[in-house]
Amino acid sequence: MDNRSSLYKISVAPMMDYTDRHARYLLRLISPQVILYSEMINAKALLHGNHEDLLRYSEEEHPLVLQLGGSDPAEMARGANIAEAAGYDEININVGCPSDRVQSGAFGACLMATPLLVADIFTAIHSTVDIPVTIKHRIGIDDQDSFADLENFVMTASAAGCNTFIIHARKAWLKGLSPKQNRDIPPLDYERIYRLKQDHPELTVIINGGIKTVEQVATHLDHTDGVMIGREVFNQPWLLADLEQSLSLDKTYILTRSEVQKRYASYIDKELQLGTSAHALVRPLSGLFHGMAGARHWRRMLAETVQNSVNNINDLPQRVSEYKL
Repeated sequence: MDNRSSLYKISVAPMMDYTDRHARYLLRLISPQVILYSEMINAKALLHGNHEDLLRYSEEEHPLVLQLGGSDPAEMARGANIAEAAGYDEININVGCPSDRVQSGAFGACLMATPLLVADIFTAIHSTVDIPVTIKHRIGIDDQDSFADLENFVMTASAAGCNTFIIHARKAWLKGLSPKQNRDIPPLDYERIYRLKQDHPELTVIINGGIKTVEQVATHLDHTDGVMIGREVFNQPWLLADLEQSLSLDKTYILTRSEVQKRYASYIDKELQLGTSAHALVRPLSGLFHGMAGARHWRRMLAETVQNSVNNINDLPQRVSEYKL
């Protein structure tokens, strides 16, 4: 049984090279309730690589979803089983990534052309794990981009038992556009997702794509069950705190920016002692003061500290903790 509807309505999208465990730790400090997603992990990598390293996370990150990529139902089920044993709260199937590397493995957005295979993947995973299983996809691909195409895809997966769909409101061009271009060039079509929810109220429909403000989130929540925010969270991570203030009934655990700095500084200190690179630890912090006077100086301080790491990297936790605009 999918319990997505019992969780908070805001989530942070799975993003390669962005939503690593350090970024997720910081975002959890900022937002106690947002649903966090891992980077997309290939099922083959879990089965044949160091899955303990791939699945590492801090307990504070829950609720935490693993996004799994692959096209072989048996491999996907085995990968999901490993993730469940590692303590992840949910499995999300990647049917949205348009990159050439993902397409060469016959998964990601190209799976929208084979809805029956997606249904088989869902069934294989769902019958293997006891945690919720969801699907993230586009509104269409290439010339298969009508509302009827979208509805057919969703209803095929729904017939297999999936009732939660996270939908990026752009189609994907599988040839001719880079992944970055596929995030910007195909036009957004929120109305198509609104219509899907209106026509199928029994489904849980979560909207994603181009969402940048508290006001936009509120508008989308009038038409859908949830909102997933992508790269804007890294431009301005404090957006999540603003959403907590706007949407949460329980504000008891919302930290101040200073408290977030201090707690993340302690995390940096611990991770540096374990040999984690300073660059990986600092990268999620760059947008913490987005839009505020002094933000540029903050970013420069972080960059200079990392560049001069041979001499003063041990000063990094204190610099992060005590920085004031």
